Amino acid sequence: MKAFLILEDGHVFTGTSIGSRKEIISEIVFNTSMTGYLEVLTDPSYAGQAVCMTYPLIGNYGICYEDQESLRPWPDGYIVRELSRMPSNFRCEDSIQNFLKRYDIPGIAGIDTRALTKILREKGTMNGMITTNENYNLDEIMPKLHAYRTGNVVEKVTCTEKSVLKGNGYKVALMDFGAKNNIAKSLHDRGCEVTIYPAYTKAEEILASNPDGIMLSNGPGDPKDCGPIIDEIKKLYDSNVPIFAICLGHQLMALATGADTHKMKYGHRGGNHPVKDLATGRVYISSQNHGYVVDTDHLDPKVAVPAFVNVNDGTNEGLSYANKNIFTVQFHPEACPGPQDSGYLFDRFLKMMGGAK
Repeated sequence: MKAFLILEDGHVFTGTSIGSRKEIISEIVFNTSMTGYLEVLTDPSYAGQAVCMTYPLIGNYGICYEDQESLRPWPDGYIVRELSRMPSNFRCEDSIQNFLKRYDIPGIAGIDTRALTKILREKGTMNGMITTNENYNLDEIMPKLHAYRTGNVVEKVTCTEKSVLKGNGYKVALMDFGAKNNIAKSLHDRGCEVTIYPAYTKAEEILASNPDGIMLSNGPGDPKDCGPIIDEIKKLYDSNVPIFAICLGHQLMALATGADTHKMKYGHRGGNHPVKDLATGRVYISSQNHGYVVDTDHLDPKVAVPAFVNVNDGTNEGLSYANKNIFTVQFHPEACPGPQDSGYLFDRFLKMMGGAK
């Protein structure tokens, strides 16, 4: 069956329908990873977005449910050049086609994803529609595309109740703004007992549990839509508990301490982004997924200073907070699959909590 991707600038791509046949409007973004499509699909940070994979063949090793980063996929839609018809891998449990249908996610295959990516790079991230309706009316669709907003998607992806991963080491409170499984796993593998809290948990409840450290997770959407969460993070900042934050958590901590964030032209999404540690000068290859960035032009050095920078475009990739046991990064040190170069940051967090137990 034919499917159409309609962008808010008027471009229309014609391809083949994959997954669900429902019609969706979403923010269209691209990911440059060569592998890890299941981890991309199950990353809660993609809630409210439709993902275009730039690698030309997707689905060739099928689906292995053990590799999911959350319990379900989150993108509104999925866009690929070619979808593998016969996945082949000894761990393969399902095909990506069945996976998309199971979770009612529509997609489109057979379009020129290079051309789409160039449009998004030149004009910036924009909204689009995936539809199988061959009688679509652009005059009716365009106002809907321009009106679409991702909204408060953190509320959609966060857990509904507290849970605990038992361990014999430090007690870490993990704030779930859309946390990938590998954040909790990276801490648990280091012996930590990880208590995962819903995004809107009050700071008083977290601090009352006397955690040795607090972890602020990744998540979707505009950080400025998270006003109530920012208020609670300010209380966590004012405590003396060590804090490590990733991606959205990094942005929320910056907002809670008086800094600003802004939307990027097309964001960073993929597994090959170089970041430089300003303390050592060493460059790490990182996995990233973000469309917003902390504005360091008006950063108060008495509060925080840049700790990492993106080698490609010079944008901020991390902050170190003055006179506080707090550091935050924009990239994903827990990346899986993808480069594990910056996994040492979890060890740094353990040292902040008092060293190895």
